[in-house]
Amino acid sequence: MSRSGSKPKEAPASPPENPVGTAALVVPLRNAVGLHARPAVKLTQLAARFAATIELRVGEEGDWVDAKSIVRVMGLKARTGTVLQLRAVGADAAEALGNIEKLVLGDFEQTS
Repeated sequence: MSRSGSKPKEAPASPPENPVGTAALVVPLRNAVGLHARPAVKLTQLAARFAATIELRVGEEGDWVDAKSIVRVMGLKARTGTVLQLRAVGADAAEALGNIEKLVLGDFEQTS
Protein backbone atom coordinates (compact mmCIF):
# COMPACT_ATOMS: atom_id res chain seq x y z
CA MET A 1 0.00 0.00 0.00
CA SER A 2 1.08 3.53 -0.66
CA ARG A 3 1.21 6.27 1.95
CA SER A 4 -2.29 7.42 1.09
CA GLY A 5 -3.60 4.01 2.07
CA SER A 6 -4.59 2.91 -1.42
CA LYS A 7 -3.19 -0.01 -3.30
CA PRO A 8 -0.61 0.69 -6.01
CA LYS A 9 -2.04 0.68 -9.53
CA GLU A 10 -1.50 -2.46 -11.54
CA ALA A 11 -0.10 -2.23 -15.02
CA PRO A 12 -2.86 -2.39 -17.62
CA ALA A 13 -3.30 -5.75 -19.27
CA SER A 14 -1.97 -5.96 -22.79
CA PRO A 15 -4.71 -5.73 -25.40
CA PRO A 16 -6.03 -9.07 -26.63
CA GLU A 17 -4.96 -10.21 -30.04
CA ASN A 18 -7.59 -9.68 -32.70
CA PRO A 19 -8.71 -13.17 -33.79
CA VAL A 20 -10.97 -11.68 -36.45
CA GLY A 21 -9.54 -11.54 -39.96
CA THR A 22 -9.98 -8.66 -42.33
CA ALA A 23 -9.64 -8.50 -46.09
CA ALA A 24 -10.15 -5.97 -48.87
CA LEU A 25 -10.53 -6.27 -52.62
CA VAL A 26 -10.72 -3.92 -55.58
CA VAL A 27 -11.96 -5.56 -58.78
CA PRO A 28 -13.15 -4.23 -62.15
CA LEU A 29 -16.67 -5.08 -63.26
CA ARG A 30 -16.17 -6.40 -66.80
CA ASN A 31 -19.24 -8.47 -67.59
CA ALA A 32 -21.65 -7.23 -70.27
CA VAL A 33 -24.61 -6.26 -68.05
CA GLY A 34 -22.85 -4.87 -64.98
CA LEU A 35 -24.17 -5.82 -61.56
CA HIS A 36 -27.71 -6.38 -62.81
CA ALA A 37 -30.19 -9.00 -61.55
CA ARG A 38 -28.50 -12.32 -62.30
CA PRO A 39 -24.93 -11.27 -61.41
CA ALA A 40 -26.20 -9.54 -58.25
CA VAL A 41 -28.02 -12.70 -57.19
CA LYS A 42 -24.91 -14.81 -57.77
CA LEU A 43 -22.76 -12.39 -55.77
CA THR A 44 -25.17 -12.18 -52.83
CA GLN A 45 -25.69 -15.95 -52.73
CA LEU A 46 -21.94 -16.50 -52.70
CA ALA A 47 -21.42 -13.86 -50.00
CA ALA A 48 -24.12 -15.48 -47.86
CA ARG A 49 -22.13 -18.74 -47.75
CA PHE A 50 -19.56 -17.07 -45.51
CA ALA A 51 -19.80 -16.03 -41.87
CA ALA A 52 -17.76 -12.88 -42.46
CA THR A 53 -19.42 -9.49 -42.71
CA ILE A 54 -18.95 -8.45 -46.34
CA GLU A 55 -19.55 -4.97 -47.69
CA LEU A 56 -19.40 -3.60 -51.21
CA ARG A 57 -19.32 -0.21 -52.89
CA VAL A 58 -18.87 1.24 -56.35
CA GLY A 59 -15.68 3.27 -56.73
CA GLU A 60 -13.96 5.14 -53.94
CA GLU A 61 -16.79 7.49 -53.03
CA GLY A 62 -19.80 5.18 -53.00
CA ASP A 63 -21.71 4.13 -49.90
CA TRP A 64 -20.85 0.75 -48.39
CA VAL A 65 -23.70 -1.78 -48.58
CA ASP A 66 -24.21 -5.30 -47.25
CA ALA A 67 -23.00 -7.69 -49.97
CA LYS A 68 -25.46 -10.31 -48.69
CA SER A 69 -28.49 -8.11 -49.45
CA ILE A 70 -29.83 -8.44 -52.99
CA VAL A 71 -31.81 -5.21 -52.65
CA ARG A 72 -28.74 -3.24 -51.51
CA VAL A 73 -26.45 -4.74 -54.14
CA MET A 74 -28.89 -4.12 -57.00
CA GLY A 75 -29.43 -0.61 -55.64
CA LEU A 76 -25.79 0.18 -56.45
CA LYS A 77 -26.65 0.07 -60.18
CA ALA A 78 -23.03 -0.80 -60.95
CA ARG A 79 -22.34 -0.66 -64.65
CA THR A 80 -19.78 -2.43 -66.76
CA GLY A 81 -16.41 -0.74 -66.44
CA THR A 82 -16.87 0.47 -62.87
CA VAL A 83 -14.63 -0.67 -60.05
CA LEU A 84 -16.06 -2.63 -57.14
CA GLN A 85 -14.50 -2.31 -53.73
CA LEU A 86 -15.18 -4.99 -51.15
CA ARG A 87 -14.19 -5.37 -47.53
CA ALA A 88 -14.79 -8.23 -45.16
CA VAL A 89 -14.35 -8.91 -41.47
CA GLY A 90 -14.44 -12.38 -39.96
CA ALA A 91 -12.52 -15.61 -39.69
CA ASP A 92 -13.28 -16.48 -43.32
CA ALA A 93 -12.91 -12.93 -44.73
CA ALA A 94 -9.97 -13.69 -47.04
CA GLU A 95 -11.60 -16.87 -48.36
CA ALA A 96 -14.86 -15.02 -48.99
CA LEU A 97 -13.24 -12.22 -50.98
CA GLY A 98 -11.07 -14.68 -52.89
CA ASN A 99 -14.18 -16.52 -54.04
CA ILE A 100 -16.00 -13.30 -54.90
CA GLU A 101 -12.99 -12.11 -56.90
CA LYS A 102 -13.06 -15.34 -58.95
CA LEU A 103 -16.78 -14.89 -59.56
CA VAL A 104 -16.48 -11.28 -60.72
CA LEU A 105 -13.37 -11.83 -62.85
CA GLY A 106 -15.01 -14.93 -64.36
CA ASP A 107 -17.92 -12.75 -65.55
CA PHE A 108 -20.20 -14.31 -62.92
CA GLU A 109 -19.93 -17.82 -64.31
CA GLN A 110 -20.00 -19.71 -61.03
CA THR A 111 -18.25 -23.05 -61.27
CA SER A 112 -18.64 -24.32 -57.70
